[in-house]
Amino acid sequence: MKRVFLFLATNLAVILVLSVTLRLLGVERILDAQGAGLDINALLVFSAVFGFGGALISLLISKWSAKRMTGARVIETPANATEQWLLQTVATQAEMAGIPMPEVAIYDSPDVNAFATGPSARSALVAVSTGLLQTMRRDEAEAVLAHEVSHVANGDMVTLALIQGVVNTFVIFFSRVIGYLVDRLVFRNERGHGPGFWIATIVAELVLGVLATMIVMWFSRQREFRADAGGAALAGRRKMIAALERLQQAHAPPQLPDQFAAFGINGGGWAHGIKRLFMSHPPLEERIARLAQAA
Repeated sequence: MKRVFLFLATNLAVILVLSVTLRLLGVERILDAQGAGLDINALLVFSAVFGFGGALISLLISKWSAKRMTGARVIETPANATEQWLLQTVATQAEMAGIPMPEVAIYDSPDVNAFATGPSARSALVAVSTGLLQTMRRDEAEAVLAHEVSHVANGDMVTLALIQGVVNTFVIFFSRVIGYLVDRLVFRNERGHGPGFWIATIVAELVLGVLATMIVMWFSRQREFRADAGGAALAGRRKMIAALERLQQAHAPPQLPDQFAAFGINGGGWAHGIKRLFMSHPPLEERIARLAQAA
């Protein structure tokens, strides 16, 4: 589903804006006072503000950005029986899950997809694609909605933001420590930050960023299992399994291109080898098997 892609894309954009802004304001020069090069305490504070800043801002604007990026139309007054059914179904499931009623939206896309986002359970959005409404039976769509409501009830977006903030902080902190050490020990630079610092910092950010992505994707896969279980509790296990099986049919080959496959509901060929570490969702067959075993 799209929530992980939307969050990560927004997070990267915010970090880029913060980076440019802080450098223009000269904040990073604080870390290079008197040419000494590295103040661990200042660097840690800087990294935490920078790292959590991007993740938290992304979280706060997640619902707004999701609407803009997908063109989702929030259902204020139902225009037909389908929209009325969507509102009633989500309202019933939200009450069962013990959360306030989320906003419900439809976005125009042939993909059989849905997502939930928002900064908190009190300000959440559940959106479904037109492709899903046209492809799935009502009981299958009900299970998909229950899966999304479970994401909201589990606080998955908040937890994802915190994890993203932590990994951002460590990437920023350790990449600069590595850059400093390379600059001093390898390039023998004794004043300020030479080219070695910036080159090593960029390379370290790339490498550590890949490792950080693996951590975030691992968490994303685990929360999909939890949301499947939550969906089964709200809508029924048979309906949840049927919905996942329908998604298998809808996402038969040709599959999404590799650069987008990790963000689709079905990872397809990403289930093997090292590529599995970058999947945002477990393979559908594993999700179905997990539900069947739990029964």
